[in-house]
Amino acid sequence: MTTAFVLACAMLLDAALGEPDWLWSRLRHPAVLFGDVVGFCDRRFNRGSHRRLKGMAVAAALAIGALVLGTALAQLGWIAEIVICAVLLAQRSLAQHVQDVAEALRLSLPQGRNMVARIVSRDTSEMDGPQVARAAIESAAENLSDGVIAPAFWFLIGGLPGLFLYKVINTADSMIGYLNERYAEFGWASAKLDDLLNLLPARLTCLMLVVLSNGWSHWRAIVEDAERHISPNAGWPEAAMARALNVALAGPRSYHGKVRHLAWVNEDARKEIGPREIEKAVRLLWQVWALALGLAIAIFTITYMF
Repeated sequence: MTTAFVLACAMLLDAALGEPDWLWSRLRHPAVLFGDVVGFCDRRFNRGSHRRLKGMAVAAALAIGALVLGTALAQLGWIAEIVICAVLLAQRSLAQHVQDVAEALRLSLPQGRNMVARIVSRDTSEMDGPQVARAAIESAAENLSDGVIAPAFWFLIGGLPGLFLYKVINTADSMIGYLNERYAEFGWASAKLDDLLNLLPARLTCLMLVVLSNGWSHWRAIVEDAERHISPNAGWPEAAMARALNVALAGPRSYHGKVRHLAWVNEDARKEIGPREIEKAVRLLWQVWALALGLAIAIFTITYMF
């Protein structure tokens, strides 16, 4: 079977089942296992001198290990590939987590803060309602790229080896790819490799959002906002999502008690937003998923016919 066929089946399986608690409360999720390996490397090698060199060696070892493991598991056959790929996609869980923020915020601001704290790393205890909504929508846009389109893209390109490579490096970036005293050197290689692996998927996600929202007239502004963003990749889906919803995103936020004055995305648009805009973002998540599924089916059909 082609990777396009397996991907389409995996996307449908993920959309139907998501990440059932009854299963992952008994077994360790593969992404958690990837995190265990990265955590071990952090504890074992992130000390002493030559930390950047050690981090480069760790990133290379993680990449090679992922390729070898993916190649081995691919020998189990296409049914196993569908299941494994579905497990490493995050469409349904992402949509549900973002929807949960909207429902909690409708009940009360404290409940909205508590729920959004599950999906963002910034400080949430002092957020007002619009800040909660912006955080949820930004997380939706970034994770649509990182958790859905990028894994699907790399599976389509490289099968399970490509998918495993992407997931382990993305996990490493989320754990050690920080510009702080502990990780600036050791996590440098993982962060740069993650930037490279997300280069095309982030822009593809942006393009899909633009197509679905008929936002071509905003393309120049989207590019300008994306290029001002703190991340070389996350700004692309965020800028497209902001225009699709006609809201302002990003801007100042607090991390570990320290305010960071980040650039606004779509600054002149509405800032007083709430659950309604979050739910619109969730609908866009599913529309992008449907477009990606349609593309996978089209690729399979074309390759099957020719």
